[in-house]
Amino acid sequence: MNPGPNCALCPRLVDFREANREQFPDWHNAPVPSFGDIDAEMLIVGLAPGLRGANRTSRPFTGDYAGQLLYPTLQKFGFARGHYDEEANDGLDLVRCRVTNAVRCVPPQNKPVGAEINACRPFLIEEMDAMPKLRIVLCLGTVSHASVIRTLGLRQRDWPFGHGAAHELPSGLLLADSYHCSRYNTNTGRLTEAMFHEVFGEIRRRLDVQC
Repeated sequence: MNPGPNCALCPRLVDFREANREQFPDWHNAPVPSFGDIDAEMLIVGLAPGLRGANRTSRPFTGDYAGQLLYPTLQKFGFARGHYDEEANDGLDLVRCRVTNAVRCVPPQNKPVGAEINACRPFLIEEMDAMPKLRIVLCLGTVSHASVIRTLGLRQRDWPFGHGAAHELPSGLLLADSYHCSRYNTNTGRLTEAMFHEVFGEIRRRLDVQC
């Protein structure tokens, strides 16, 4: 479900990884594994590791601004417990959810290209297939949404991205969308904390109703 530490599928990402290993030898600098229980009912899919976030810490959304919004939100709605301290060994545990990225290696300027997204999709397919209790997939951003749609063999035009959207798919999965919790989106007001919380509140409600 995760590429090996020296995955060679994407030459541009390999070059960037090697440069980072030389410049930051104490960092993770490898594909970032998913975080959370494989028996989780919800999978949160982001874009890619941040250079000084997950690429440094080895855990998705950990150590960068996006994690400062994501993980406290998960705690607020009962999807995480413990203390989030922006390090992989902070003791934080996820509850009923798992977190991953559409692209597992950090891309230059946090912008993977189409070929890199496609090359990493088999790992997302394996991830979802290995989750026996999966009921909800939350996509953070349009790239994540498009990758999940293709993973499921669906057409983008039939299931368009929209912040707050909740698509009930033919398979029975619920596909939920949110703008990515990046600093850019929050600084520009495209995504507010209240908007992000509304998405998770609706997911919590749906999971509780289905229990």
